[in-house]
Amino acid sequence: MTVPYDTILFAALIITSAFAVFGLTGFGSSIVAVPFLAQFFPLHFVVPLMALLEPCVALLFGTRNHRAVSRPEILRMLPFLLCGMAVGSIVLVTVSEQILLFGLGGFVLAYVCWTLLSKPGEQLASAAWAAPSGLVGGMFSAVFGTGGPVYVMYLARRLRDKDTLRATIAIAILLSGLVRLGIFSVSDLYHSEVLWLAAMLIPCALFGLYAGTLLYRRLPARRVVHAVYVVLVVGGLNLIVRAAGM
Repeated sequence: MTVPYDTILFAALIITSAFAVFGLTGFGSSIVAVPFLAQFFPLHFVVPLMALLEPCVALLFGTRNHRAVSRPEILRMLPFLLCGMAVGSIVLVTVSEQILLFGLGGFVLAYVCWTLLSKPGEQLASAAWAAPSGLVGGMFSAVFGTGGPVYVMYLARRLRDKDTLRATIAIAILLSGLVRLGIFSVSDLYHSEVLWLAAMLIPCALFGLYAGTLLYRRLPARRVVHAVYVVLVVGGLNLIVRAAGM
């Protein structure tokens, strides 16, 4: 597959913006990038591409903030996350592109609605929610590369300190990304075009992370993230329209 230069430019802008969101919040790179990259590439190209980029950035982010990570929460989720990823990887290579696009578009819209309408909980969630959160997050991570929001739904109700929350989410994404990378490698989803484009886009991802980290220190994160969600609504609707026309 030959990638036109204008498509590479759009991909660079998408990746820079997506990882700026990651730098700001500790998650969100895939849920921002995948719906828009899927306008230009098939999902079985986009998801492995993000599986290459995310661990690189999450590793850099996580090592800088490792002291803030809540290790007990990570260890609770990890076994279920691995099971979910195994199931999701099978779905990615067996289910049709049309169904996957419908699913991704619906997931993006549902997540945006949940985020905009929900209020921060006063009560901590039970640790038992680590099991379904890890399982569903792992499945979405493998199928769409978008497990981060599911981890957030759980961890935001468990961790009150924003630095701990941000660092713990990033480590969860790093671990799921490394596992996803291994699964996709065994599944033969990496070919020269994916590797070449990933190498081209890594500088954009790192620049986006740097920009997002600056925004985190200077801007109210919730206001910026709400603006991102408005853009995501457009992306989610476009995916559903595209799937309906297939």
